[in-house]
Amino acid sequence: MLAQQASGIGDLALADADVIDHERALTDRVLDSIRAHGFFRLLVPRRFGGAELPLPAYVPLIERIAQGDASTAWCVNQAAVYATMASRAEPETASEIWGDPHTVVANGPPAPATIKPVQGGHRLSGRWEFSSGCRHANWFAAATMVDRGMQVSLVPRADVSLVDVWHVQGLRGTGSFSFEVSDAFVPTRRVFDFNSPAREPGPLYTVPVNLLFAAGFAAVALGNARSALDAAHELLSGKRPVFERTDVRERASVQLDVGRAEATWGAARAFLTESIAALWGSATAEGGPSRKSRIGLRLASTHAIQCAADAVQTVYRTCGSTPIFDASPMQRRFQDAHVITQQVQGRLSHYETVGQELLGMAPKAHFF
Repeated sequence: MLAQQASGIGDLALADADVIDHERALTDRVLDSIRAHGFFRLLVPRRFGGAELPLPAYVPLIERIAQGDASTAWCVNQAAVYATMASRAEPETASEIWGDPHTVVANGPPAPATIKPVQGGHRLSGRWEFSSGCRHANWFAAATMVDRGMQVSLVPRADVSLVDVWHVQGLRGTGSFSFEVSDAFVPTRRVFDFNSPAREPGPLYTVPVNLLFAAGFAAVALGNARSALDAAHELLSGKRPVFERTDVRERASVQLDVGRAEATWGAARAFLTESIAALWGSATAEGGPSRKSRIGLRLASTHAIQCAADAVQTVYRTCGSTPIFDASPMQRRFQDAHVITQQVQGRLSHYETVGQELLGMAPKAHFF
């Protein structure tokens, strides 16, 4: 059922992709479909009305949506993964925020902020960047670093101003604006520590949030690349270059590139799937994922993001001038693939983290 619903959302997003890209926001009918099927709530704890879906079942759904539109899948993953914070907030707060079936919480990386303690809470001022999905969010998570770690203040949409800085070439539909808060009162009950232990018992909430984001965004990259590869196969099967007497598919170099791109994509997807299964097995059996399985998923997620872009790059180049036009289905896929590599979960430095671990060093565990 969920797979069919993901396919339906992906197909709808594909039909609306031009509008999503132009408006830099998901269309109302795509949002309605996501909400109707509860996809923003796939990882919310069951006791707050969510699906609490196992990670191996969740990731393929994101990949399928991304085959329709990467921005749509990105927004679903962003909201769904952040909703695991319901396991860390006070139960009363979690019920208030994530117990609402319409809730979407937008957030951004931690940023400097002014926090003035007052009776019953604090007053907050600051600006946060890269808030994917903020245009359809009703709550905002304003994170800042304090002495004890990362503190999160949950702020309602009415207390937030959006700042339109999202003028980019890829993932335009995520509408990742900045948001500002100016002297807003935040009651103590709406404040929690991002890295506090989960209050929920399920294995899902023992997985570091950064790895949940990484696995989901890797799925976005792979789904996007899958559609780019399929579009390239269709184009190359019937393309005859100017001044040529034979179809482009007759060239050995084209055949080689198509085969190599497919192998790159398939190997990266298989590695990601295997690593997710290993981590989930460890989390289920041991009460939390092992360090080895966490390191493995960090590597597989980063590798999937990078390999997906490499595969798209290969077939994009092979297809000649056709993909450079907006009318080509490959143009947006190409742009999206390379923007994904620039996001924090796709950083090449994650390879260094894994290398340090394998060489007996002690890498910082923030990203795994």
